[in-house]
Amino acid sequence: MVGRGALLVLGSVVSVQVGQAIGKHLFADAGALGTVALRLGIAAIVLLGWHRPALPSTRKEFALVAAFGAAIAGMNLIYPALTTLPLGVATTLQLLGPILLALLTSRGLAEVGAAGFAGFGVWLFHGPGGGAPFAGIAFALASGASMAAYLLLSRTAGRRSETALTLSLAVAFAAILWLPAGIAQSGAALLAPEVLLVGALVAVLSAVVPYSLDLAALRRIPPRTVGVLESLEPAVGAIAGLVVLSEVLSAPQWVAITCVCTAGVVAVTGSREARSRSAA
Repeated sequence: MVGRGALLVLGSVVSVQVGQAIGKHLFADAGALGTVALRLGIAAIVLLGWHRPALPSTRKEFALVAAFGAAIAGMNLIYPALTTLPLGVATTLQLLGPILLALLTSRGLAEVGAAGFAGFGVWLFHGPGGGAPFAGIAFALASGASMAAYLLLSRTAGRRSETALTLSLAVAFAAILWLPAGIAQSGAALLAPEVLLVGALVAVLSAVVPYSLDLAALRRIPPRTVGVLESLEPAVGAIAGLVVLSEVLSAPQWVAITCVCTAGVVAVTGSREARSRSAA
């Protein structure tokens, strides 16, 4: 059961990174903002049609969907970051949000070391040999902060209602937030058949499939294991960038990715152990 769950998470990680790489290819025709609008809009149509969730009936339910949707919308700032950053670099910086969230729940020596690894990785991206522009870094870090909020809200959504139903409504809310910006940037170009086709592929690979695989994995393996496996996303993103986009990273950037991946694994495992000790 654990083996199958791990494969589901790894499938999710590969799918989302390949989807983002294809999405970056779409920038030339739809722009970064238009790509996000297509990704979320088509993903919302698929998820709503699949799960058929009822509309929120109380203010609390609507507030949860709106907050969840705003977090998802913020996570999509990874796409504007990709206009100036390689996929592997942007994904690595995005992971810092969940790492910080995990570190805040644990204060052991290992976690302090993880924080140092993560900080050193960020310095390598913007320091000598890194060459990452500040604007791209800012967008990627904002995406990471939104991802941390998404993880916190996911726990609330899981306690209060069916996560898949809440997720479908939240993705639709995020799409509503992004559509005006996407239309303003790209207009009628978003309706071109070839753009819609690639946009649908991006939506399925980077949103519909990963969300579904993650939910299925969490029924089979503990969240700690999921978190460790998802800490590999920066490395997978770098490989996807190399294969799909021909993005060649420098040696310092590969070292930075290794540092942040290591910090992610230590942060996830350490924070779980700290909570277990507190419970005991």
